[in-house]
Amino acid sequence: MNKIDILIVGVGGQGVILASEILSDVGLKAGYDVKKSEIHGMSQRGGSVSSDIRFNKNKVFSPIIPAATADFILGFEKLETFRALPSINEKGIIISSDFRLDPMTVSTGAAQYPAAIEETIKKTHGKTYFFNEEGIVKKIGNPKAINIYILGALASFLEIEKDLWTDVIKSRVPPATVALNIAAFNEGMDIAR
Repeated sequence: MNKIDILIVGVGGQGVILASEILSDVGLKAGYDVKKSEIHGMSQRGGSVSSDIRFNKNKVFSPIIPAATADFILGFEKLETFRALPSINEKGIIISSDFRLDPMTVSTGAAQYPAAIEETIKKTHGKTYFFNEEGIVKKIGNPKAINIYILGALASFLEIEKDLWTDVIKSRVPPATVALNIAAFNEGMDIAR
């Protein structure tokens, strides 16, 4: 692929920024020009966090992914995945956790969490893959590595060497969590295949 546009969405504390840093490093090491943009306003209070990552074998002129052009959406929380739907292109792929975190308006009773949100996303965009958060945690042993698990799933769709991914992960995560994160990446890659 000459051009790859990836939008990562989630809430504060889910590792959106770490995932975008890993993804950007992987793109650079694979020979792409890479641009990245982040939005993380109220992230410390469970607010929305997103990152646009754009790869191109030529030049990337803007870090922002235009509407309806993302090749991939990686969702760490399903309402955030739903909110990102206008960004995906017709042939794009959505990879998401089914994790739910009620926004402040829902937890205070001012609004309701949308019913059947996964089904709505799948009906809206056919190439959608949801992973069960509890199942992921049982397999990898720690909810903090779900972001790396989803990166593993993404890696199965990209033509970038696995060793390059694992080298970047090892350089970006705390030393005490390297084994956990590499196991999570491998599991995500295997499941997606």
